Amino acid sequence: MVFAHGFGCDQTIWRYVAPAFEDRWRVILLDHVGAGSSRLDAYDPARYTTLDAYATDLLEVCAALAVTGGVFVGHSVGAMIGVLAAIAEPDRFERLVLIGPSPCYVDDGDYVGGFSRQDIDELLAAMDDNYLGWSSAIGPTIVGNAERPELGAELTNSLCATDPDIARQFARVTFLSDNRADLPRVPAPTLVLQCSDDPIAPASVGAYVAQAIPDGTLRRLRATGHCPHLSAPAETVAAIEEFL
Repeated sequence: MVFAHGFGCDQTIWRYVAPAFEDRWRVILLDHVGAGSSRLDAYDPARYTTLDAYATDLLEVCAALAVTGGVFVGHSVGAMIGVLAAIAEPDRFERLVLIGPSPCYVDDGDYVGGFSRQDIDELLAAMDDNYLGWSSAIGPTIVGNAERPELGAELTNSLCATDPDIARQFARVTFLSDNRADLPRVPAPTLVLQCSDDPIAPASVGAYVAQAIPDGTLRRLRATGHCPHLSAPAETVAAIEEFL
């Protein structure tokens, strides 16, 4: 099982979920370049202008560790990175689990991504103006669960620990990507886990992803916010177990 984190996180975000599978699976955790304990000198802004570069990194890790017929579990933009990797090399993963995925964050005609282009432009401008202040505000918003402020504080700390220049570019790549056309090409059975009251990927997005993937299944969680693997790990594990 290969776990890929989302924007602003690192592999430690899986600490409540990944151990549940270690008795039956070889569990692989990775940090996207620029996050966690990854090598910052490996980051090339000219290369990491699309999610495809991150998908290539994921596949290189899988090749180095001889992963075939595995299970991919990805959160948020990490989910879409896994989608691109699975399309490029279908033998790597026999099943995908996508937690809070969004192929496009910007509303477009009948498609409801959850944000207008102006919303995204303002979000990115706020990052440019005051990255630490933006991180302190957005962390609790992403996680939700206001009654558990320690969860928002964890994501805030993770965001603040990320190199601001890398985070700004990764945010632009994340929030301005449009991978809707890739979804019909996903070759493996896929579980879409959709949180209740997700501020980043609304219910309409989860339904869209599950419907667009040929063998997609939507599972709505009772968990709220955008990070159920942090806020509701037991429910998240149970949903993955049922799918597998």
